[in-house]
Amino acid sequence: MADSSDSVSIDMETFSLGSKEYLVRTHHGAVSVAVFGDQDKPALVTYPDLALNHTSCFHGLFFCPEASSLLLHNFCIYHISPPGHELGAAPIGPDDLMLSVDDLADQIVEVLNFFGLGAVMCMGVTAGAYILTLFAMKYRQRVLGLILVSPLCREPSWTEWLLNKVMSNLLYFYGMCGVVKELLLKRYFSKEVRAGVQVPESDVLLDERQTINIWQFLEAMNGRPDLSEGLRKLHCRSLIFVGENSPFHSEALHMTSKLDRRYSALVEVQACGSMVTEEQPHAMLIPIEYFLTGFGLYRATLSVSPRSPLSPCCISPELLSPESMGLKLKPIKTRISLEV
Repeated sequence: MADSSDSVSIDMETFSLGSKEYLVRTHHGAVSVAVFGDQDKPALVTYPDLALNHTSCFHGLFFCPEASSLLLHNFCIYHISPPGHELGAAPIGPDDLMLSVDDLADQIVEVLNFFGLGAVMCMGVTAGAYILTLFAMKYRQRVLGLILVSPLCREPSWTEWLLNKVMSNLLYFYGMCGVVKELLLKRYFSKEVRAGVQVPESDVLLDERQTINIWQFLEAMNGRPDLSEGLRKLHCRSLIFVGENSPFHSEALHMTSKLDRRYSALVEVQACGSMVTEEQPHAMLIPIEYFLTGFGLYRATLSVSPRSPLSPCCISPELLSPESMGLKLKPIKTRISLEV
């Protein structure tokens, strides 16, 4: 259990479910962790993409009605923010050391130790998916499974590296200007969503970030190493989602090809960008349900209302077809498919 002498605990009345936010001090600086739910339950750790935190990266998934029985009812959620990405964060000081992706992964194990957690389930989006994958490779005994959304695993391509450098320079000299916002929104969402009115708060959310903090995370990700060769040895079970319109679609396909097929599955979500958690969260629910069943962490007969769309008696077979779910399911064998 957390020791208050080693952290700062802040009641967050703006969130439901009795959540608390902790500032956990690690050897690589302080990390903000928002905790939702009963800490006696199994732990699910999340890590967001660049310039986001849990309210802007995971809110759509965790607070859609069906997810409360699938995730919030069965887990205690530990939302880890990249350094300085939490709401109200102060700018990282000029004398603070620049953190590498290895440092960020090492922060996670210190967070787990602080809360007295053993092996955990992990969920990350794009840059956050890379950090959690690296964490799983370095601390294999601490990870039960990975749920990765539009993940990265290779070093940046020349195109990505150059784009990141442009964004990095703009952030450093001009802050969160209009060009940077547009680049970030293209990173997150499909063209259809960006052209509509479905993300009206995006400008406000990005304006609230400390640009120096985003710049440091971007620099760390732009210097990331290739994890491809180590993925075959990663034997924790992995479920990968990617939007077919994501700029990182090929990255997800590459990562899937490098993972052991006995332990991994890929779900492609049609007409969706990178941030499936916000753009099409409902497309994630049934694949996650079956994924978690293989761990014995989800019991539909115990935790799902008979009227819930996730209840077996409410799901007609034709609704489970990939076309009806807006998905393209890759025929990769998993523990779940073998047991069903």
